[in-house]
Amino acid sequence: MSAYLITGAKILGGEVADLLVDNGEIVAVGTNLEAPADAETVDAKGLVALPGLVDLHTHLREPGREDAETVLTGTRAAAMGGFTAVFAMANTDPVADTAGVVEQVWRLGRDAGYADVFPIGAVTVGRKGTQLAELGAMADSAARVRVFSDDGDCVWDAALMRRALEYVKAFGGVIAQHAQEPRLTQGAQMNEGALSGVLGLTGWPSVAEEAIIARDILLNAHVGSKLHICHLSTKGSVEIVRAAKKRGYEVTAEVTPHHLLLTEDLAASYNPVYKVNPPLRTKEDVEAVREGLADGTIDIVATDHAPHPVEDKDCEWSAAAFGMLGLETALSVVQHAMVDTKLMTWADVADRMSYRPAEIGQVADHGRPLEAGAAANLVLVDPSAERTVVPGESASLSRNTPFDGMTLPGQVVATFLRGTPTVLNGKLAR
Repeated sequence: MSAYLITGAKILGGEVADLLVDNGEIVAVGTNLEAPADAETVDAKGLVALPGLVDLHTHLREPGREDAETVLTGTRAAAMGGFTAVFAMANTDPVADTAGVVEQVWRLGRDAGYADVFPIGAVTVGRKGTQLAELGAMADSAARVRVFSDDGDCVWDAALMRRALEYVKAFGGVIAQHAQEPRLTQGAQMNEGALSGVLGLTGWPSVAEEAIIARDILLNAHVGSKLHICHLSTKGSVEIVRAAKKRGYEVTAEVTPHHLLLTEDLAASYNPVYKVNPPLRTKEDVEAVREGLADGTIDIVATDHAPHPVEDKDCEWSAAAFGMLGLETALSVVQHAMVDTKLMTWADVADRMSYRPAEIGQVADHGRPLEAGAAANLVLVDPSAERTVVPGESASLSRNTPFDGMTLPGQVVATFLRGTPTVLNGKLAR
């Protein structure tokens, strides 16, 4: 393991300092640092140093859909986006609802070596919403699962949701809810509103998300467990979570990069690359989720990286799969929507994309401040760079990015996982 002297970096976008990395740790932060003779120097002048990003919501598809993504390709995409840890959702085939499957995913991540992979276990058997999965066995497995979700499907049964919250309370687990009332979204294709009527696409009402969020916040307040809301997308949802936090209720929430930037107007193209769950919403919703992220109502940014093979997206809208790529563009979108607009600082980005997701996911070696003694999980980003998104250049197996052709700010120059570079000079290093 080599030592690295990172020189002239702006720590969280502020103070300029050097970082000495050795033996997997940050040894020192300051100026005129004494480095080992064999240390490699990384010139970080003009670059922002952040703790390694943590994504609480990634779809790696393996096992079962290796035509869309594998743990190896997905973690390569994560590294290119500045992530050192990702939480892999349970909607694999077979579903990650047993200790055996979550351990398989965990070991695949460990073998790949580009980012730490923390499996998320399914809440219900087969994600069918009728019977609790082996939550305790997954928690006790080698993967040490602490977050559980049926993402892609809602745990719609209130009694079952209550039992899940009660069960994970025993070991401090978290239930991450995909907030979608299924009876209000049957056949839904895009956000419900005037535009869905004009386009002739079945509408997806905001209340379908908001009703589940409100219900689950009340259930969790009764149980006293830990509830996390996946991919919050509406103004009403922000207001519900804000009111709950003011009352002292235990709830955390995430927003995706695409819901911070894109609106339902893109559906008018009938290009299925813009078909996503929950759907792209209105400009008013986008403004509300930005405000909610800025003031801390929304705790984190999570990518909901959802790769699909070409045939699942290159078809008519109604037949296309829901989902978008997100890992490699997330930091750039957040810079564009939140930092360059002065809504957040780089220190805020570190909070929403590293510290808080690591805290919610309960991982000790990620989401740590850049200080001596911390694991050397960090990213260097050039905020002055611009790049045009080209799907064919993605490290992912899939190409379904909604930012195709867009020019976005910021470029990840280097990513370090426990002191070993996974990305250097903007390219995969391992």
